[in-house]
Amino acid sequence: MKSTPVHPLRTVAREARNIPGVYRWLGTDGEVLYVGKSKTLRTRLLTYFRAQRGDKQHRIVEGAHSLTWDYEPSEFAALLRELEMIKRFRPRMNVQHKRDGRYSFLKIAGVSAPRLYVVSAVSDDAASYYGPFRGGRRVEEAVRELNDLLGLRDCPVNTPIRFADQPDLFSWEHTPRCHRFDLKLCLGPCAGRCAETEYMRRVDLARAFLDGKADEPLRWLNERMTAAAERWEYEYAGMLRDRLQRLEALRDEFARLREALDGLTFLYCVPGVDQDDRVYLVRRGTVRAAVTAPKSAAERRRLERLCDEHFGLPEPTSTLVQRHQVDEILLIARWFRGRPDQMENTVPPARLEALPLSA
Repeated sequence: MKSTPVHPLRTVAREARNIPGVYRWLGTDGEVLYVGKSKTLRTRLLTYFRAQRGDKQHRIVEGAHSLTWDYEPSEFAALLRELEMIKRFRPRMNVQHKRDGRYSFLKIAGVSAPRLYVVSAVSDDAASYYGPFRGGRRVEEAVRELNDLLGLRDCPVNTPIRFADQPDLFSWEHTPRCHRFDLKLCLGPCAGRCAETEYMRRVDLARAFLDGKADEPLRWLNERMTAAAERWEYEYAGMLRDRLQRLEALRDEFARLREALDGLTFLYCVPGVDQDDRVYLVRRGTVRAAVTAPKSAAERRRLERLCDEHFGLPEPTSTLVQRHQVDEILLIARWFRGRPDQMENTVPPARLEALPLSA
């Protein structure tokens, strides 16, 4: 690690190496103002001192007191390190902590009577998140169909809930807060029109549908469509067909997500600076371990035991992701999408013997 006051430009020019690394701009009190990475660290750092007034780089230099940098063996290692430091320090000059706004997530939130809806980011809360996926508007329409079909609420999370099987000190008729109950699109948990077990059974069915383990919603719509066509109600049957197609598209979208996450499971061998080659154990889009590339049969056997530890146990095949995994999944997906040739450096865990020994 190298730390230097901001002003001596010569120190950076003289001492920084032009290899992959991460850097931190620090305030007078040691606060981390900004974290960055580069595959050519010296070149990147020098651009800050050449920035024009008004540029973000110039504002960072003006507000910082010192600069710290660390070298990494590869650009991929620098990316992972940058993400880890951003999540740890939450620098106020890193915009939205590097989250990619092109992606959306399906969120299941609410302690009682959970609801399903689409959000553009993952929050630090106790909700469940499915994703990430593209095309938020299209998925929003399909999720609305799923909510309507299963009778799940779409009102704000903080809406008071009163289940039918909850004790009530006073006996009065609770009125549903919206028209969806009258249209038979909601079970009415806000007005005591359903039991908690009944509502949660529908939520569980929604989860199973998203995980590809239940097709009841599709079967229900198909049966209604067939019955409407037999009654010659073709306009209504056409409307049900459109709803069925939207739900089928949602099911297929989540099937592709599961396939994509499962596809990001491999050993990734990355050549490094000064022969510091690394092997990354990646499972469902997250790095589970990183080790020095094996140079002998004994080191390969140690790597094999590590693979057994991280790949040996089955893992749920679901599009449900943990909050702390989201940024890393997006980072790794972007890395291989932008560099498809890097897939040539990956090996399935079951084919560890195909991983060449490092020189």
